Amino acid sequence: MTTLHPTTHDVRALREDELRGAHALFGAALLHGPVSDEQWERARGLYAPGRAFGVHDGPAEGAALIGTAMSFPVEVAVPGGAVLPTAAVTRVGVRADRTRRGVLSALMRHQLGEAAAAGDVLASLRATEGRIYGRFGYGVATRGRSVRVRRTGGSGWRAGAPVGGAVRLLAADEALATLGALHERIGLGRAGGMTRTAPWWRLGLGALLAERTLVLAAVHTGPDGDDGYLVATVDDSRGWDDRVLELRDLHAASAEASAALWRFALDVDLVSAVQARQRPLDEPLDLLLADPRDCAVTDVHDETWLRIVDVPAALGARRFGGAGPVLLAVHDAVLGANGGVYRIAGGEVQRVGELGGAATPDLECDAAGLAMAYLGDRSPSELVAAGWWRAWSPDAVARADAAFATGRLPWCGTNF
Repeated sequence: MTTLHPTTHDVRALREDELRGAHALFGAALLHGPVSDEQWERARGLYAPGRAFGVHDGPAEGAALIGTAMSFPVEVAVPGGAVLPTAAVTRVGVRADRTRRGVLSALMRHQLGEAAAAGDVLASLRATEGRIYGRFGYGVATRGRSVRVRRTGGSGWRAGAPVGGAVRLLAADEALATLGALHERIGLGRAGGMTRTAPWWRLGLGALLAERTLVLAAVHTGPDGDDGYLVATVDDSRGWDDRVLELRDLHAASAEASAALWRFALDVDLVSAVQARQRPLDEPLDLLLADPRDCAVTDVHDETWLRIVDVPAALGARRFGGAGPVLLAVHDAVLGANGGVYRIAGGEVQRVGELGGAATPDLECDAAGLAMAYLGDRSPSELVAAGWWRAWSPDAVARADAAFATGRLPWCGTNF
């Protein structure tokens, strides 16, 4: 199991007057230019009190900030419908001349300790680099795919495909409030779904609207009222004859609502294709089209990197299938209190012993490996085969698969 070396860097919560500097440091770490006053006004709302941390270049007052990380509080849906308090981790960066010196490790360890103390059961992030966060117990818990659908007009839709209800466009001045309220009702409909704060909306959709970019915001109305929406913009960088409708956000409470919104997007004139990123792996677009080859999957990529901050609480909140007993040993190199042997049986979870104690586990994993199975994206048998989990009792693997199985792949659809 992974062991992290101790670090001597001091981490402390940042003062209000240090936040803009932290944001600038983060931007520079991503190779972005300076932040304008207008951009900072939109970005500052995401900084929740007491949740931004920094490492300085020495203990003296006024020492330069060399690393930063922050989170904001959200809730995430888990299998069975429970919604758990979660730290949405973002704006992590280290100054270019201070990298690879333990600054990031110090920030991550401190942040996880603070999240545990605050009562967060989970932590979630979107990784710019895939090799960084596994060291701290994060694992890929949801994935998304990029798709490009050739637009062939109404004839491109398969006869018999769901039609859905009416779709209406929103005026720019009603988009933020309407979509925010709608996502609040439908955004947690599947495991992995995450709540969105008002600052998140202002920073995302609000920025698009402020840029005066053409933004199509549309809402679907079903038998019980509004139950889905999309947000799209147009990419005309390849010229008039190859304009593409970029689907930036689409959430729907039913297959009918989702199909109607995709149909609306594909009926938009003067574009050659519709493309989208981070769509669910199990979204059946090809089944809706007269020619399934009109839909091309152009990429599959990680979405949610999940960290289980409180393993007993997370396992206790998740619904498990009624399989035979499985004893699972969990190791946690950062949050040692999570370590132990957990008995999963009859849909319930109980901690039955310490690591190395009398309880002999059937299966064993670390925090990152558990995160990969927790929402249902990966099965225990896949993780055993790939070496993420160890199986001491081969018969237990099938029981673990049955216990962790979900009827639907997890997906979030919210970037931050």
